[in-house]
Amino acid sequence: MEALNKVLSFVFRFAARIVLYFWCAFSVLAFVWIAITSLKTNREFFSNLWGLFNEPQWGNYVQIWTRHNLGTNFGNSLYVVALSVILILVVCTPAAYVLSRIKFRLSKPVTMFMILGMGVPYQLMLVPLYFTMFRLRMVNSLGGLVLVYTALSIPFTVFLLLSFFKTLPSVLEEAAYIDGAGPIRAFFSVMLPLGRPGIITAAIFNFISLWNEFLLALTFIHDNALFTLPVGIFGLQTSMQYTGNWVALFAGFVIVFIPTLIIFIFLSRQIIEGMTMGTVKE
Repeated sequence: MEALNKVLSFVFRFAARIVLYFWCAFSVLAFVWIAITSLKTNREFFSNLWGLFNEPQWGNYVQIWTRHNLGTNFGNSLYVVALSVILILVVCTPAAYVLSRIKFRLSKPVTMFMILGMGVPYQLMLVPLYFTMFRLRMVNSLGGLVLVYTALSIPFTVFLLLSFFKTLPSVLEEAAYIDGAGPIRAFFSVMLPLGRPGIITAAIFNFISLWNEFLLALTFIHDNALFTLPVGIFGLQTSMQYTGNWVALFAGFVIVFIPTLIIFIFLSRQIIEGMTMGTVKE
């Protein structure tokens, strides 16, 4: 029986690796194909779908960036996402620290309330949220979109940082208390530096999620000049059905991918460290 379990375990791990390798190879090849297609002419694209370009057409990127306002959309996304991530960390980091390290009467109910918020799809809150923002006169503004992103990201971020702060050693924190530091001083001087891997992980997850967010931006933003990058790409796709300049659309896809790709290339190790450090208890 033990030998059978070992065989089944080996087969399962081998099959899982094959699936993961296949998915990674498919993702890489798909991105390479999109990048190559973005440097073709429309004639090359329709005449040879899978072939290489004769000469790279960098003008596709210039055209998509300037003529189709993708540069403005990129700047809007960068502003909204960066400001949202900063506000999310400012709100969620001390909240997670208090809920995980300081015992008070409402700590468990508040924690359960945060966890409950993760299970509510934001699509269900879309209509009341829209009317609330309309009454506040914050519809069709990047600042209002920042508030929406921040509010809806709080439950997941608090839950992620909560589990991380619980695993941090309390020896240094107790030493700070002995030296006369209060909870606020201990948080900024001791726990915040120790929690840097988890905070970076939360920032990366929120950046990737908000960078690719489409529905909320489409709902709360009506002015073309304020569109974020996913909404701009959607409008570009609609217009390409009439203009037929599909290679420019692929250039837009590459521009959307680049920030996420850079994050995974340079910060993938920190993501893994932040996640694994939050799984081992003291």
